[in-house]
Parts: sequence; structure tokens; C-alpha cells
Amino acid sequence: MAYSAMSGNGTTAGDDPLQTAVWRLRSRACWADAAALLPSDTPAYSLQRAGLMVERCLYTERGWEEAEDALRTAEAQARTDEERGAAACERGQLAYAATLHGVRDRADEARAALGRAAALIPPGAPGRALLDFRRGLLAENLTLSPQAARAAYRRAHAAATAHADPLLLSFTWRHLAGLALRDGELTEARHGFAESLRIREELGYLVGTAPALASLAETEPEPEASRLREEAGRLFRLLGGVPTWLARQLTPPAPGAATA
Repeated sequence: MAYSAMSGNGTTAGDDPLQTAVWRLRSRACWADAAALLPSDTPAYSLQRAGLMVERCLYTERGWEEAEDALRTAEAQARTDEERGAAACERGQLAYAATLHGVRDRADEARAALGRAAALIPPGAPGRALLDFRRGLLAENLTLSPQAARAAYRRAHAAATAHADPLLLSFTWRHLAGLALRDGELTEARHGFAESLRIREELGYLVGTAPALASLAETEPEPEASRLREEAGRLFRLLGGVPTWLARQLTPPAPGAATA
């Protein structure tokens, strides 16, 4: 079975001890250490390493060259269509992250890579859920098409449910809730953010828990909102200021400042 970068491999008692060790490091924002545990002699491990390094770029805004190196190795070792599709999906995510963080505009590369992945990963395959989710990210944040994003997130949500991928479900809940909040659907948004937080806490996904707390705070009245933000800030500092983009959400606007 192909590795999914968003999967919660290593989170249950019966998992491979190597995957458990990788998960513990990954969940604590130690992506490079997690990648160093993996052998380099199989396409599956090379894909997993590339996924870890790409994820580090998205959360820390650094490590771009290491991610490119890991991705080139994964692309070179891929043998099956599903492996090639998974590598293309990671290529698209890296280009998306670089564009999102203003490193370089690689939006066209992201679209092309995710399109290539769609041609290689068959409908119903486990990797299709992650691909649909990432196509939703592209639509929401680069194309600025919330309707297309919502449709992609819903496909990913259904597939993640079918394949029992709780970590990916935490992401689809979170992003569907974000779109609901944008539309003023406060009850729906609160439910989605709460589900995302619940799953991440159950999995021990520490690096994703602070963003989940901060998002839920946006839907709660005081004093609960402040309590959630304080807890998010504590985790954010514990992990050394990761994810970097959360700092803007946790910093209150200056008195009298305009807010978007």
C-alpha cells in the first residue's frame, strides 16, 4: 500500500515500530529527525521521506532544498503509476507551499503536478483522498475559488472516511469548517473545528493541535475563546514557534488597528 503523507501511520498499538517512531517525531515538528530514520532503498520509504520534508516546508517555511532533494529521489525510484502519482502529488504540494509562503510563484507547476497525479492515481485508490484535499487547497488559496475548494474537500472527506484515515479527516473537517465560517455558518464551523481538534488530540498530533485550538476559538464566545487561544499559544511556544504562520493568528491586533 502506498504511503500517504497525511496518514496517521504509527498512531496505533499494532503499527510497525519504525512508523511509530517516525510518527512521534513528526507530530512534534521533528520532520528531519523522522526522515533520517527511514531507509532509502525502496520507493515507499523515499515517498514517505519526501512527504515529511515537504510538510516541514509548509509548517516552517524552510528546508526547501532538502525537500527538493528528497522529492527527486522519490521521483527517480517510483516504478508504478501509483508511486509516480504520489510523487507528483508531493511535487504539487511543494510548489503550492512555495507559492503560498511567497518564496516563488510556482502556482502553474502546482496545478500541472496535481493534474499529473490525477491522471496516475485511479479513483478509489487511497492516495486519491490526499490528492483531492490538495486540489482543494489550491482552489481555496491560490485560485480563490471557494466553491471548487468545497467540492474537492468533500470528495477528500468521503474518501478519508472510506479508507479510515483519521488524520486526513482532521484536515478536511478543518478546511470545510473554515469555508463555513467564511460564509457565516457559525454552528457548522464550530462543529467542524471541534471535530478536527478532537481527532488531532486523540492521535497526539501536537504540531496540528495549536492551529485547531486557534480556529475553534474564532467560533466561541468569551471567556472560552481566550482560553483556547492561550492553550494554542502555549503549544506554539512549546514547539518553537511552529507552524510559523500561526503567529499572525495568535497575535491580537494593536488598539485601533484595522483588521481584514
